[in-house]
Amino acid sequence: MSELPRNQSSPAAGEPGAPVLPRRLLLQGMGATALMAVGGCSTASSGFDALNLDYGSTGSIKPMRPSISVDRQITSSDVMYAAVTDGGFSVPEVPYQKIKPQFRRQIVVDPTGEAPGTIVVHTKECLLYLVQPGGEAIRYGVGVGKAGFSWSGRANIQYGREWPTWTPPREMIGRRPELVKWQNGQPGGLDNPLGARALYIFQNGQDTLYRIHGSPEWWSIGQSVSSGCVRLINQDIIDLYNRASKRNPVVVI
Repeated sequence: MSELPRNQSSPAAGEPGAPVLPRRLLLQGMGATALMAVGGCSTASSGFDALNLDYGSTGSIKPMRPSISVDRQITSSDVMYAAVTDGGFSVPEVPYQKIKPQFRRQIVVDPTGEAPGTIVVHTKECLLYLVQPGGEAIRYGVGVGKAGFSWSGRANIQYGREWPTWTPPREMIGRRPELVKWQNGQPGGLDNPLGARALYIFQNGQDTLYRIHGSPEWWSIGQSVSSGCVRLINQDIIDLYNRASKRNPVVVI
């Protein structure tokens, strides 16, 4: 191996002969920086500003990296959170202006390092990532379990349901006796706690009883309020459901 002449330094980045980092390494480095910058469920993060994220549209990085968007149909919040008719139900418009920008659906550099197709939930930040090929991820704001109801680990999506029936566990009925009327299941609908979609989390072939699901309570996104499940805005869970498939890996940390 040849050596550099004495008193000659290595070429600087951008100069001829300088080493070129692979795109994925660059993206992962940017993603890691972004993840460390996120504060918590109810706190906005100024760290993402350093990545030049455009919160006004899709959250994609501005012209410096126009290829960050993996889905041209993700346009702007007023489109993503507009009223929609789905399964015979009229899902109302979400007043997205009342939701902090970091909790709106957007495309970001993947900070997780997981394989494409993996669903990663960061409970402290109230964020869910669906990892995409090429070092990117679709990020959604979520509501998570309050103290004493959280769960973490690696699992998978066993199956999903559209406008699912909700059956409260016996323990929940014990805490809230008024729910006994739904002991045999509450039919799907706009008032159903599972919202427009539910993804059922299994671990080692066993039902964890935790779900990733929609919610009509858009104001609870970004908070620790649930009984352990991960909840999304109804428009967001419809989007995630359409992208996810049976057996998607799930990581909850």
